[in-house]
Amino acid sequence: MKNDWIHGEQFFSTIVTKLQGAGCVFAEDEAKLLIASAGGTAELSDMVERRISGMPLEHIIGWAEFCGLRIMVDKRVFVPRQRTAFLVRQATDLIRQKSVVLDLCCGSGAVGAVLAHMKQIELYAADIDPASVQCTRRNIITADGHVYEGDLFEPLPKQLTGRVDVIVANAPYVPTKSIEFLPPEARMHEARIALDGGSDGLDVQRRVVAAAPLWLAPGGHLLVETSERQTSQTVAIFTHCGLKTRVTRSDELDATVVIGTKTTP
Repeated sequence: MKNDWIHGEQFFSTIVTKLQGAGCVFAEDEAKLLIASAGGTAELSDMVERRISGMPLEHIIGWAEFCGLRIMVDKRVFVPRQRTAFLVRQATDLIRQKSVVLDLCCGSGAVGAVLAHMKQIELYAADIDPASVQCTRRNIITADGHVYEGDLFEPLPKQLTGRVDVIVANAPYVPTKSIEFLPPEARMHEARIALDGGSDGLDVQRRVVAAAPLWLAPGGHLLVETSERQTSQTVAIFTHCGLKTRVTRSDELDATVVIGTKTTP
């Protein structure tokens, strides 16, 4: 790193130019975050090079801003997307104080962490990826939540059967053949298991929805994030499993959430 690159405005401008050249849309904001996170010029130079190579900014600085919270994000763990704030808002409207809430396919635990920050809940989370489980434990420690490692509902305590008021599931919904068209940040740096939803993108959703009624309390809700293109298929899955179903949509965030309610007998 040249000496004239590490001082004042020229220092900042050089970093911004490098990031812009790599296609970073919010280069100035990213430069500020990298500078604030670096312990020195050598570390900063390495961080900038990693960002230029396509590593997600959040993996480099170790955290992501989500719904006003700083969410810790380890390497390879799925970075919470801003569109998922819509899933959080829909869940918040359904949660009451002391509701039992399950964050399924929790990734970093971002959704559960925000919900627990907003309301007093009994929080549970589960993911099949060990790195995600470790990350979630760090993010929900202040919520006194419970985190389990395993395949969907399998690791949960049986005492939760029929007790969960709200299940939020940001399950993978990218069709396998579409993964190669994802941005390199996701394709190369996030665990494939967090992205790959099978041939039509809905394999994991089908398993979540099929098992959810067993775990939901009467009148409980399952909320799943999906794509606009897949909405009709997701609705059909919910309906087939006996859930009263509705769709909510945010064009601003390009976010779609399908909500299913377990009707009382």
